[in-house]
Amino acid sequence: MTTDQIILFSLFGAVFGLLLWGRFRYDIVAFSALMVAVVLGVVPNKDAFSGFGHPATLVVALVLVVSAGLVRSGAVFLITRTLVDASRSLGSHIALMGAIGGILSAFMNNVAALALLMPVDIQTARKAGRNPGLSLMPLSFATILGGMVTLIGTPPNIIIATIRQDSLGEPFRMFDFAPVGGIAAIAGLLFVALVGWRLIPARDDQDDAQDALSQYIAELTVPVGSKLIGKRAGELEEDAEKADVAIIGLIRDGKRQYGRARNSVLAANDALVLEATPDALDEFRAALGLAVAEATREERLKAAGDGVEIIEVVVSDQSRLIGRTAQAVGLSWRQSTILMGISRGGKRITKQIRKTEIRAGDILLLLVPRDTGADVTQWLGTLPLAERGLAVTADEKVWLAIGLFAGAVAAASVGLLYLPVALGLVVVAYVLSKIVPLSELYTHIEWPVIVLLGSMIPLGAALESSGGTELIAGWLVTLTNGMPAWAVLTVLMVVTMSLSDVLNNTATTIVAAPVGIQMAQTLGVSPDPFLMAVAVAASAAFLTPIGHKNNTLILGPGGYQFGDYWRIGLPLEIIVVAVSIPAILVFWPL
Repeated sequence: MTTDQIILFSLFGAVFGLLLWGRFRYDIVAFSALMVAVVLGVVPNKDAFSGFGHPATLVVALVLVVSAGLVRSGAVFLITRTLVDASRSLGSHIALMGAIGGILSAFMNNVAALALLMPVDIQTARKAGRNPGLSLMPLSFATILGGMVTLIGTPPNIIIATIRQDSLGEPFRMFDFAPVGGIAAIAGLLFVALVGWRLIPARDDQDDAQDALSQYIAELTVPVGSKLIGKRAGELEEDAEKADVAIIGLIRDGKRQYGRARNSVLAANDALVLEATPDALDEFRAALGLAVAEATREERLKAAGDGVEIIEVVVSDQSRLIGRTAQAVGLSWRQSTILMGISRGGKRITKQIRKTEIRAGDILLLLVPRDTGADVTQWLGTLPLAERGLAVTADEKVWLAIGLFAGAVAAASVGLLYLPVALGLVVVAYVLSKIVPLSELYTHIEWPVIVLLGSMIPLGAALESSGGTELIAGWLVTLTNGMPAWAVLTVLMVVTMSLSDVLNNTATTIVAAPVGIQMAQTLGVSPDPFLMAVAVAASAAFLTPIGHKNNTLILGPGGYQFGDYWRIGLPLEIIVVAVSIPAILVFWPL
């Protein structure tokens, strides 16, 4: 190996290792690696920031804005409110939601599709009295599968199309992925709807849908002058049982008391540590005259406006709360919002609520000024768990939004317009028609994803130009020496899929796609089947909650554990490989 190859392999090894560790966010890891590569001379100065102007990066950013426009116009909820019915059987509900999710994610970002449908799914589960964990994982997998069908459905497809253009002179078109991705998606959806959801483990603590979803660890304080002062905490247990609240501890002067909390004599400003649903918590608070942990601020909120309301949100991996506490982020003074409780997949919170570091997948119970819930949710970078209204903009803009987007897709599909230009025109039209307010134009772009793409593309190009991808391809060709073509494709898919299960699928694609091209060139066959194999495999991350953002988002609301995903994910990945290989050989022959 050359010196440049050694440096680049070391950098990629460090990037993958840090991504797997998860201590630092992926965009920081990728950008740091790019800077080191430039300093060490393996990425030329003139190419250092070429990734930020790359068509793949632009398309991803534009798709996110277009997705936001379809949401704000009410187009998505027009569909879900018309079709979703809580009276359907669980299997029928999963099939219907999976079909809606798959279709939506084919034409908009699949993370955005899940973010839209998750509140609908949870609300339907609540109305039906069932555990939302039985349907959230199938919904997540369906939105991931749907993204395989079109060019704009998922970032790996966009990246592979542009890599093909750079290497072979022509990109994949909008629906080139449909024959293989569509077959994989349909087979996967059928499995999830008919069999997969039955493999989700049923736990005793998840029998009640409401409890499984919304059991929070929360704190309520004893206000000055309360009739509870002087009583023992154990004397409140009868009222707590009536309200279906569990008293699990007491905080006094910032110190938690667990074992002796029951016998503690209550004093003013003591905080009771409770485990309860939002409704039960509010009932208990009202019955005993308790206050939220920041009682003074609550009174200030009530005096300042039309009162307060409680909202539930799930923390995405893009939230500004990740790794920080509500106190550190200034939630109280910046947004006049109080963190009332945290739900973390059944795990006990051992710190004070305000001093607990927030993780992706946590569900938060927030007290916000009335009618500000949407603004607070957006500022935090979280997703609401309550059912939302149909449209933010006027209803008459629903069909305008759909028509503009459909026209752009059609124009790009037949080659009238270059895809980034077509999507750019849609964004301009959305802003001019006020479907997407100008003030929110850039807030809908996932900047960490853009930084990741912009940083990894020059690194991937450097690995290819240094001969690194050719070296990896040579190792894989040697490993598969003497095997038939379908076996070689299978090995490539399994390796790519395994990486995508534990790493970011964007980073996986940037490395795996050039390797696929090199393998094809070494074997003297068409590179297209190898690129298609990478496209499907990079998106098929079903084994872990960290392999895809959608899997992370449902972790808390579904009450899942890390090991729950592979029970459905492993047979699903096997099915995806089993149907994709023959489809690739038929539609993209060697």
